[in-house]
Amino acid sequence: MSVDGSSGIGEPSVYHAVVVIFLEFFAWGLLTTPMLTVLHQTFPQHTFLMNGLIHGVKGLLSFLSAPLIGALSDVWGRKSFLLLTVFFTCAPIPLMKISPWWYFAVISMSGVFAVTFSVIFAYVADITQEHERSTAYGLVSATFAASLVTSPAIGAYLSVAYGDMLVVILATAIALLDICFILVAVPESLPEKMRPASWGAPISWEQADPFASLRKVGQDSTVLLICITVFLSYLPEAGQYSSFFLYLRQVIRFTPETVAAFIAVVGILSILAQTVVLGILMRSIGNKNTILLGLGFQILQLAWYGFGSQPWMMWAAGAVAAMSSITFPAISAIVSRNADPDQQGVVQGMITGIRGLCNGLGPALYGFVFYLFHVELTTPLKPKCFHTLDPKDGLIHFFAIIPGPPFLFGACSVLLSLLVALFIPEHTGPGMRPGAYKKHSNGAQSHSHSPQGSGAEGKEPLLEDSSV
Repeated sequence: MSVDGSSGIGEPSVYHAVVVIFLEFFAWGLLTTPMLTVLHQTFPQHTFLMNGLIHGVKGLLSFLSAPLIGALSDVWGRKSFLLLTVFFTCAPIPLMKISPWWYFAVISMSGVFAVTFSVIFAYVADITQEHERSTAYGLVSATFAASLVTSPAIGAYLSVAYGDMLVVILATAIALLDICFILVAVPESLPEKMRPASWGAPISWEQADPFASLRKVGQDSTVLLICITVFLSYLPEAGQYSSFFLYLRQVIRFTPETVAAFIAVVGILSILAQTVVLGILMRSIGNKNTILLGLGFQILQLAWYGFGSQPWMMWAAGAVAAMSSITFPAISAIVSRNADPDQQGVVQGMITGIRGLCNGLGPALYGFVFYLFHVELTTPLKPKCFHTLDPKDGLIHFFAIIPGPPFLFGACSVLLSLLVALFIPEHTGPGMRPGAYKKHSNGAQSHSHSPQGSGAEGKEPLLEDSSV
C-alpha cells in the first residue's frame, strides 16, 4: 500500500513493525538478570510483592491510556505514536544504575505510553489484507519471542564478565537505535485520505475513555466474548511472566545460566509455533479452533508448572507453553475482522488495554497467592525448602503436593476462558461488526483491505507489552 507523503525507507511493511518490536524487547531482555538483582537490593523485604505493585501501577496506567492512544493513531497516523510509545517504554533503562528508586518509579509511570503492541497491530492491519493478517500477526508475536531468545543470556554473561553498567549502556544504545529507526526508516501506514486535514481534528472523549470502551464491548456479543477470553487467559500469563524467572531460581533451583537457556529454548519453540504451526492450524482447523487449542495448551502448561517440582518438569511444561503462544495472534485476527479498517487502532487499543489491566492485576494476584501460601520469594539465592514451613499453619501437606499454587489458580482461570471461547462464532458476518465503534468526525471514508466474500474468508489463516 502506498501512503502519500510518508517519510521513511520504502513502502510500509510488516518488516518495519518487526524491527521496532525486536529492538525494543531485545533491549529489555538484556536487563533480565540485572533487574532481578537491583529489585532485590532495592526492596530486600517482600521483593515479589513490590515487583507486583510496580507492574500493577504500570498495567493500570496502560489500561487507562491504551484506548486514547489507539484512537489518536487512527486519526493522526501510526508513526508518531510508535515513536512516543517506544521512547517512553525504554526511558527507564538508563536510570537502573543512576537511581534504582527513580528507575522503578519511571517504570510504573511509563505505563501511560507502554502500549507499543496496540499501535504495531494497527500498523500491520493498515498494510495487510484480511487473509494475510493472521500470518503477519504471528510474525510480530514470534519476533517478540525471538528478541528474548538470546538477550537474557547475553545480558547474564555480560553482567558476570563486565558488570551491570555495561549491560545498561548496551540496552540504552539499542533503545536509541530503535528510536532512530522509527524516525528515519519507518514510513507512515495510515493512508492520507483516512487522516484529518489538520491536527485540530476532534477526538471524542468517549473513544478515549477505557471504561466507555468496555461498555461498548458489551453491545456486541462477539467482541464481548473475545474480550472476556483475553482477560481470563492473559491474567495468569501476566502474573506468570512477572514471577516465573524468580520462581525458577528460588523454588526449582535453576542457575542464572539455566534460566537464560530456558528462555532461549522456549523462545525458539514459540517462534516455530507462531509462524509455521500457526499458519498450518489456521488453514486446517480455522480461527476459533486454533484459539481453543492454544487455550488447552495453556491449561496444561500452568497445571504442570503448579504441580511440577523437578527441573525436567519445567522444561517439559516450557515446550507446552511455546505451543500456547498461538492463542493471542489468533485472537488478534478475530478482533481485526470485527473492526472497520479505520477503527483498527481503537479495537487493538481496547484489547491492549485489557491486557494492560491484566498486567496490573496478574502480578498482584500471583504475589498475593504466593504470600498467602507462604512461598517466600525474598531471598532468590537461597531457595526455601517446603519442609521448613511451619507445620502449625496446616499447609505443609498442601505444599508437598502443589509447589506452585498461583499457577494452579491460573489454570482454573484459563479453563473458564476456554469455556467462554467455545461461544465465539467462527464466521462473523457484516451485521456482527461492532456498530458501537463510531467513526471519526474527520469525514474519513471507510475502505477495505481485502475483497469481500467467501473467498477471502475461507483463506483466513491471525497482543509481557508490553513490559518486561
